[in-house]
Amino acid sequence: MPYVFNVVLPVFSLILIGYACGRAGKLRISASIELNRFVVWLALPAQLFNFAANSGWQALWQPGFITAFFLSCLVVFVLVLLVSWIWDRDLASASFNGLSASYSNTGYMGIPLCTLALGQDGLAPAIISTFIVFVMFALATVLIEIGTLSHKKAHEVVLSVIKSLCSNPLLIAPVVGLAWASSGLYMYDSIAQVISFLAAAATPCALVSIGLFLMKKSDTSSHQAWGISFAKLILQPLLAWTIAGPILDLPPLWLSAVVILSALPTGTGPFMLAQYYKADGSVISRVVLITTVGSLLTLSLFLWWNSGI
Repeated sequence: MPYVFNVVLPVFSLILIGYACGRAGKLRISASIELNRFVVWLALPAQLFNFAANSGWQALWQPGFITAFFLSCLVVFVLVLLVSWIWDRDLASASFNGLSASYSNTGYMGIPLCTLALGQDGLAPAIISTFIVFVMFALATVLIEIGTLSHKKAHEVVLSVIKSLCSNPLLIAPVVGLAWASSGLYMYDSIAQVISFLAAAATPCALVSIGLFLMKKSDTSSHQAWGISFAKLILQPLLAWTIAGPILDLPPLWLSAVVILSALPTGTGPFMLAQYYKADGSVISRVVLITTVGSLLTLSLFLWWNSGI
């Protein structure tokens, strides 16, 4: 039990600190937006670049883990999308729901949790899963474009998605890092130190930002959000464990990582996407709140169970 406490407490304490500062008026909710921009454009890209540049392709090419995590995301995404579409026949809304049910908060919470629970070796699966959630993000974006911009031609939709992904710093940074590792070039100590400083700020700023984000109020009906949250916190990790364990028989570290990363709460990506398309983000914000609070229990139970094996 102390092991579980030591892993979970630092992560959720920083989220609580952000929430408490927001409630006390020391930080405004708008600070969440600015902190998020800092993390997305500077701190987290620096962390991703650092790891990729010091690891290379070998550390990130794990076909079994990629298969298990991607399939668990895809199955949940498609299932929730189909149920939502049958319910209201709105492809864009159904795509937002599917993404909310399958978009793990791998960058903000996955990296610190995996590192605390699995040691430095836990960083590799967290980075890989970050790539995969961007694939889900791209898939949802295509469907949203089709649903909201049906007047556009197919090639215009595809080009719009490609442009969005190619300008995403969280996708570009590890790719550049891998290219740097392959080049064999030397990085000056002063530049490496700047990148390290930025990378060190990623985790605390990201978690405090989540705490501030959770202050957003939602007046939406809760039944839909609870269904999506169930799919995220229960169904996805069960699927990931089934594929990674009984089917693929992955090594213990990778099996633990795929369950931890699948059991993470919904990230803020779907909400940002809803804001971009000027869609109603009330369901998504409630899902983020429910899954973030609920994951405190589900992740703790898994870590406790896993520590006894």
